[in-house]
Amino acid sequence: MAHPKQGLIDLLMEYMEVRYAGQDLSADLLYVSVRRQRLFHVRDGGLIAEYPIATASKGLGAKVDTYRTPTGLHRVSEKFGDDVPPLGILKDREFTGQFADPDFAGKDNDWITSRILWLSGLEPGVNQGDDVDSHERFIYIHGTANEGSVGTPSSMGCIRMRNADVIELYEGVAVGTLVVVLDN
Repeated sequence: MAHPKQGLIDLLMEYMEVRYAGQDLSADLLYVSVRRQRLFHVRDGGLIAEYPIATASKGLGAKVDTYRTPTGLHRVSEKFGDDVPPLGILKDREFTGQFADPDFAGKDNDWITSRILWLSGLEPGVNQGDDVDSHERFIYIHGTANEGSVGTPSSMGCIRMRNADVIELYEGVAVGTLVVVLDN
């Protein structure tokens, strides 16, 4: 039986085949729907998982220092956090040995926790090169200490996930996985 949201994925795949002709869409694909604040994990055209996420509180955009989430086609260029425990804080992609408090109240420190999937843009002038380069901007899919913010635009440009979700996703996708971020 097909997933209830498979129709959405079918439309996505038609769009991808036209917009990004020549890309191999038979492997894993991560679809970030900014309007829905959801990440859909697609494999061979079928939806295999769906996760709530948080994109930038300042909206969409690619310019450096705007703290916005870039749109378009990306790929997972690097992964960090293989053995980091849930809620372990990463700084400069290294485990600090410290843990975030999931029940904190107060200022959101935008801690990066548990896992990092570092994105590289694949569209020159959109999310690759000059002052719009997603990799140079350190745009990640990562865990957050502020899990209560997931489901609302609340990040500083990255794509935040709940810790258990980002660990599951990290284990399920490889470096090179395509990621498309769309405002729909």
